[in-house]
Amino acid sequence: MKAVFERLSPRQRSYAAAAGIALISLGAGYGLSMLGGGSKGGDAASDTGCEEVLYWYDPMVPDQRFDEPGKSPFMDMQLVPKCADGDAQAGGGVSIDSGMVQNFGIRTADAEYGVLEPETTVTGTLAYNGSEVAIVQPRAGGYVQRTYGHAPQDLIARGAPIVDLLVPEWGGAQQEFLAVAATGDAALTSAARQRLRLLGMPEGVISSVARSGRPQSTITVTAPQSGAITSLGVRPGMTVMAGQSLAEISGYSPIWLEAAVPEALAGSARVGQPVSATLTAFPGERFAGRIIAILPSAQEASRTITVRAAMPNPGLRLKPGMFAQVTIAPERREALLIPSEAVIRTGERTLVMITQESGGYRPAEVRIGREAGGRTEVLAGLAAGEEVVTSGQFLLDSEASLAGIDVRPIDDAPTAAGEEGAQAQADADELRTYRATGTIERITARSITLRHGPVEALEWPAMTMGFATEGPAQVRGFQRGDRVTFTFVQASTGPRIVSIRKTGQ
Repeated sequence: MKAVFERLSPRQRSYAAAAGIALISLGAGYGLSMLGGGSKGGDAASDTGCEEVLYWYDPMVPDQRFDEPGKSPFMDMQLVPKCADGDAQAGGGVSIDSGMVQNFGIRTADAEYGVLEPETTVTGTLAYNGSEVAIVQPRAGGYVQRTYGHAPQDLIARGAPIVDLLVPEWGGAQQEFLAVAATGDAALTSAARQRLRLLGMPEGVISSVARSGRPQSTITVTAPQSGAITSLGVRPGMTVMAGQSLAEISGYSPIWLEAAVPEALAGSARVGQPVSATLTAFPGERFAGRIIAILPSAQEASRTITVRAAMPNPGLRLKPGMFAQVTIAPERREALLIPSEAVIRTGERTLVMITQESGGYRPAEVRIGREAGGRTEVLAGLAAGEEVVTSGQFLLDSEASLAGIDVRPIDDAPTAAGEEGAQAQADADELRTYRATGTIERITARSITLRHGPVEALEWPAMTMGFATEGPAQVRGFQRGDRVTFTFVQASTGPRIVSIRKTGQ
C-alpha cells in the first residue's frame, strides 16, 4: 500500500488524502447518528411522560410547531411536548399535566349567585329647579310708580313687593262699583263686582274698596314664591301692558342636579334611584338626592345622557352652577357572577374556560351583563357551581384552538344543577322573612316600588327598589306616598312581599 502511494504523482497524492479524510468524516458522522438515534426515542418518551409526542411548541407562541425538543427560539424557556394520548382531548377538552398547571399559574373559581352593586360615577352641575319658576305679570296696563331696589340674581321671599303700578282704568270702574253698591241693589252690586274681576283686579283690592268706600287705583305686585330673580324687566317710570313679563323667579330648594351619564352606562339609571354628590365647595360632605327624570335625547358631541336628580337644599347652601362629582347607586339584584378576569373577549363572542369532570379544560361561550368590583354578571351560558379559569385562560384557549376543540354553545350550558341550586336557595330563603318600613313610590299589577330604610339582616342600606307581589289583591287600597310596614323574602328571582300594611294599623 505504501509502495503504491509512493509511485503516485504529487497531485494524485493530494487527491487520495482528501478522499481518505472524507471517508473518515462520513464514517464518524454515521456512527454518532446511530448512537443518538438509539437513545432519542426512549429519552423523549421518558422525559415527557407521553407515549407519543405529536410536536413541541412554545406556549407563548402556540402557532409555531417544532419536530424536536429544545430551547424556544422566541422565549428563554424549553419547548413543551404535545401528547397524542390526552384523556381530556378525547372528551373534548384540553389536557394539562398537573405539574404544568402549577408552572403556568392556572387558577379557577366557581360561578356563584351574588348581588352585584356597580356604581356609576359621573360629573354634574347644579341648576335651578325648573318646575318652580314663576313669571310675574300685571293683570292690567299702567305706569310704574315705584320699584323696590331689586336686581337680577337677588333672593326674594314669597309676598315681597316688586313694583307699585298705577292703573288709571281701575279708578272709573271702582267709582261705578261704589255708586251701584250705594243703591243697595244686590244684583247690580254683584254684577259691578264681577266687572272689576274681569278688569284683572285682585279680590283683595275689591274688598278693600268696598270696605273703605274709596277708589284704589294703585296696586303692589308681589313675589308669588321664594327664590332668585333670574330675570327683571321693570324700571321706575316705565309704562307696562297687561301680560307683560315684569320678573322671573326661579326656586332652588330642592335644587336640580343634572349629571352627564355616558351612553354606554345610561341603561343603569332609573327614575327613583338614589344619587350622592360631592362638591369642592364643601369638602368631606356628601349630598343625597333621587333621580326624577332621564332626558329623552343624547348630547351629540359628548355622547352622554342627561340624568336629572332633585336634592334638598336647606339653608340654600347649594348654588346653581356648582360643579359636582355624582355617584349613581344601582338597583340591587341577584345574579350569577364570575371573576371579571375569567372573561375572554374575542371581538365576535365572549368565552370562558371551564373545567371538566373528566379532567382538562374546555372553552364555553357566555353572554355577560354588568361588571363591578372585579365581578361580571353572566346572563347565559354558564350554570352555578361550574368552575372557570381565572389565570392562564388565554394559554388554554390558544391550546384549544390549535387542537380544534369545539366551543360549548350557550344553549348547551347545564341547567339542572343551576335550577337545583336556585331552588335550594329559594327554599332556604323562604325560611327567612325580613321586616322593614318604607314609603310607596309606585304600584303596578305585579310589583311595588318602596323607598325603605336599612335592612340590617341583609346588610342593605336605605334605598328605593322594587318588590314582587302576589297579585293586585295584595296591594289593593294602597297608593303612592303611603307609609307602610312590610315583610318580604329574598327568593332566587328577587325580593317578594309576604305581607304589607299601612303604618299605624
